Amino acid sequence: MNRWDSTPVIRFFGGRKLLYILGVLLVVGLNILVYSNVGFIFDPFLIFVQTVALPLILSVVVYYLLRPIINLLESWRVKRIWGILITLLALVGLITLMVVLIIPFLEKQLISLAEELPRYLRDLINTTDQWLRNSMFSGYYTNLFEDADGVLNQLPDYISSYASQTVEGITSIITTVTNVVVAIVTLPFILFYLLKDGHHLPETIIKLFPPKTRSEVTSVFKGIDHQLSAYIQGQIIVSFCIGIMMYIGFLIIGLEYALLLAAIASVTSVVPYLGPVIAITPALIISIVTSPFMVLKLLFVWTVVQLLEGKFISPQIMGKSLHIHPVTIIFVLLTAGHLFGVVGIILAIPGYAILKVFVTHMFLWFQRRYNRFVEEEHQYSIDNSK
Repeated sequence: MNRWDSTPVIRFFGGRKLLYILGVLLVVGLNILVYSNVGFIFDPFLIFVQTVALPLILSVVVYYLLRPIINLLESWRVKRIWGILITLLALVGLITLMVVLIIPFLEKQLISLAEELPRYLRDLINTTDQWLRNSMFSGYYTNLFEDADGVLNQLPDYISSYASQTVEGITSIITTVTNVVVAIVTLPFILFYLLKDGHHLPETIIKLFPPKTRSEVTSVFKGIDHQLSAYIQGQIIVSFCIGIMMYIGFLIIGLEYALLLAAIASVTSVVPYLGPVIAITPALIISIVTSPFMVLKLLFVWTVVQLLEGKFISPQIMGKSLHIHPVTIIFVLLTAGHLFGVVGIILAIPGYAILKVFVTHMFLWFQRRYNRFVEEEHQYSIDNSK
C-alpha cells in the first residue's frame, strides 16, 4: 500500500491525491487574493450579471409556473411549440385584462394612500400620544419624552420633506424603470426558449461531466428542479389565495383601500414569516386611525386568514417539500436581507434550498466514500492478521 494510503483518514480524503487537492486549494486562495486586488476588471461582468439577473429570474419563475400547462398540452398530443404559443397568448391576454381592469384602480388607491399617509401617521402619533398621557405610564412618558414632543409631531412633515427630495429619487426611479423595461422586453424571448428547450438543458450540462459522476450530477439536478418547482408553484398559489381571502375579509369589515392592502398582503406573503408582518403594517395604521373597533376586526380577519393558510392551504399545496426549520428560515431571511436587501429576502429561501441540495448530496457522497474506505480498512486488517 502506498504511504499516502496508510491511514483511513488519508484514504478518506483521496489518498495520494491529498497533496494535489491541497495544492489546488492553495492556488484557488492565491487567485482570490489576486482578484480581490484587481476587482475593477470584473466590473463589466458584474454589470452584465445585474442587467440579466432580473429577466432571467422572472423567466425561471414563469417557466416553472407554465411548465405543467405545457406538459399537460403535450400529453394531449399538442405539439410543444404550439402548446407554448397557445399558453403565451393566453398569458398575454390575462396580463392585458389585468392592466385594463385592475391596475388603474390599484393605481388610484395607491396615489390616494400616498397622499393620505402623512395624515394617517400624524393621527396615529396623536392617538398614541394621548393614550400614553392618559395611561398608567403617563408620568414616565412625560418625563422621558417631554423633549421629543416636537419631533414626534413633526415626523410626518419630515417624511414628506424627504419624500419630496427628487434628485436621488428620480435617479433611482429611472434605474428601476430601465431594469423593468429590459426585463419585460427580454422576458418573452428567454421564456420561449426555456419552455422549448429547457428540459434538455440538464442533459446537456450532465454530458460535460465524467461518466462515473453523471448519476450523482443527475440526482443533484433532479433535487434542485424539485425544490424550485415545489417552492415557486406552491408559493404563488398560496400568495394568490391569501390575497383573495384578505380582500374578502377587508370588504366585510369595511376597511379602506381593501384591494390595495390585499394586493400588498399577497405580494409580501412570498416572504415566509416576515411577509405577513410587513403586510399588516399599513392596514394596522389605517385601522388604528379609523377606530379601535376596526383594529379588533382587522386582527380577527388577519388571524383567520393566517390560520387557514397555515393549517389548510400551505400543507395541502406546498406540503413539507422544503424541509427547512422555521428558525433556519428566519436566520436565512435576516442574513440575506442584510447582505442583498429586498432581492436577497425574496431569493433567500429558494437559494438556501438549492444550497441544501448541494450540501446534502456532497455529504452523502462523502459518507459512501468513507464507508467504503472503512470496509477496505477492515478487510486490510483481516488480511494482515492472517
